Amino acid sequence: MNKLIECIPNFSEGRSHSNINAIAKSIEKVNNVNILDINQGKSTNRTVITFIGSPESVSEAAFLGISKACELIDMRYHNGEHPRIGATDVIPFVPLSGVNMDDCINIARNVGMRVGENLSIPVYLYENAATSSNRKNLSVIRAGEYEGLPEKLKDPDWMPDFGKAEFNPLSGATAIGARNFLIAFNVNLNTDDKKIASDIASEIREIGCAKKDPNGNIMYDERGRVLRKSGLLKSCKAIGWYISEYGKTQVSMNLTDYKITPPHIAFEAVCDAAKKREVNVTGSEIVGLVPLEAMLMAGRYYINSDNKKNEVKEYDLLCKAIESLGLNNINTFIPEEMIIDYKLKRKFE
Repeated sequence: MNKLIECIPNFSEGRSHSNINAIAKSIEKVNNVNILDINQGKSTNRTVITFIGSPESVSEAAFLGISKACELIDMRYHNGEHPRIGATDVIPFVPLSGVNMDDCINIARNVGMRVGENLSIPVYLYENAATSSNRKNLSVIRAGEYEGLPEKLKDPDWMPDFGKAEFNPLSGATAIGARNFLIAFNVNLNTDDKKIASDIASEIREIGCAKKDPNGNIMYDERGRVLRKSGLLKSCKAIGWYISEYGKTQVSMNLTDYKITPPHIAFEAVCDAAKKREVNVTGSEIVGLVPLEAMLMAGRYYINSDNKKNEVKEYDLLCKAIESLGLNNINTFIPEEMIIDYKLKRKFE
């Protein structure tokens, strides 16, 4: 079995095609590395590149991508809807075949050490690579974003795992981790009111929202910690934002375990929450790639809703999933280009 690792770096650049192309070229020049997808967002000012390769090649390509982003992206002038802490905001490693999570953890730590020592960028390890429990959650590391880094780096509790605790104004900081497959899934609303999208995100995400007293003030426990009301969906992170290029708001989600909360369940939860607020869901989009199994789960869910009990072919299940989730609402969803199983099959046929 070939040893294959997936790497999905998120770069804080979604507007300069030349910069994105230069970063992609620095990645794909490494032998045994294949770029599967490049997803560029103008309003989020963020590009997600998905590539695969052997452990050694992925490790080298990741470092070269971070190095090139360090050259080309100046965080002092960066703005966009997506939360971020650096030019290379986050870079996860995901085991695909012939490797396990420990292999990905080792790569994350080795790349983190190189970045900290050679590029003078503070590095925080997250998820399975985290060195402490309070750093497992990426949103906690990212709290305060790039603008909050100067103060964060002064806090002994936020000493970086690699690199000096010194603010790098050009490149910010980078989170590097090891995790299982994640689905980035955005649901579109027919409103430009960002607050509605944010309220829905707070209702459905696992961490929920802060509890408030009758006067609207956030409530705290005796140790000064924010009291929270749990959200509806496990393994779901969500925020609401307005995407100017689409002219609509979205509930933007990271589904960290699609077997616990698959896209169709998240989609239906947003539909229900939107209906309570008298807005409608118009469709959805997947950022990056999605497992075939998740799409087939959606197809079966919606086929069964139509009371069709006979065996249904894979193609028909995919068509039903795409239609029911409104995946053609913004861009055309092409299974051969968006489903990782199909991409891998074509690469290794």
